[in-house]
Amino acid sequence: MIILPRKERKKSRTGIYHVMLRGINGQIIFEDREDSIKLLETIKSYRDESGYEIYGYCLMNNHIHLLIKEGREELGTVFRRIGAKYVYWYNRKYSRRGHLFQDRYKSEVIEDDGYLLTVLRYIHQNPLKAGIVKNIEQYPWSSYKEYISKKDICETEFPLRVFSKDSKKAISLFKSYHAKENNDHCLDYEDSFRVNDLEAAEIIKKTANIDNTSKVQNFDKENRNKLIKDFKKKGLSIRQIERLTGISFGVIRKL
Repeated sequence: MIILPRKERKKSRTGIYHVMLRGINGQIIFEDREDSIKLLETIKSYRDESGYEIYGYCLMNNHIHLLIKEGREELGTVFRRIGAKYVYWYNRKYSRRGHLFQDRYKSEVIEDDGYLLTVLRYIHQNPLKAGIVKNIEQYPWSSYKEYISKKDICETEFPLRVFSKDSKKAISLFKSYHAKENNDHCLDYEDSFRVNDLEAAEIIKKTANIDNTSKVQNFDKENRNKLIKDFKKKGLSIRQIERLTGISFGVIRKL
């Protein structure tokens, strides 16, 4: 068997990259609020040491989007540091062993201001396009809120200056830009990485503690709606939930 060498990553002239990290085999990497907080704290803790800048992020249930500028250390070293610390903590918390993230991180280069803004919007709209929230402001685990209210781990000034040098005008233009419907296609995982129907059925049965997915219809409205929200958070699409539970698309979409 011939083992081909890994393709060398394309280097960005600006040092800015859109990076994705995924749970191994699509595994959930954020079970609760504490997990998300820990990952963000880990990213923040190495920022000064490694010299990178974060312009945007979104933590989904089984993958992460980052808009990052490389600093003193190469990104490979950066993500080994972040991954090692978070995985050690995660494995201890959940009494598990082994890898948590899938292979190497994926990345694409950002070499102009236009694509920087496109990727930033794409990252922030992930939960919206996944049907998890109705408005991107509602999602707690993205950097959108850092741009419109209080900054934390992100360097928001540089992207906002692309909109305008006037800070108030920049934030207004930022909001308008993010509210636009679009067909942006940026770095993402292929459809083969999505939760298939067999896996989705198991998630539904385990989450609802039932032996048949259609039994979700038997729950009272409050509990049914809570379960549907949980299914979405775990990566199930609206169409999957509709197919497997028999609940109408319209009901699921509104939640």
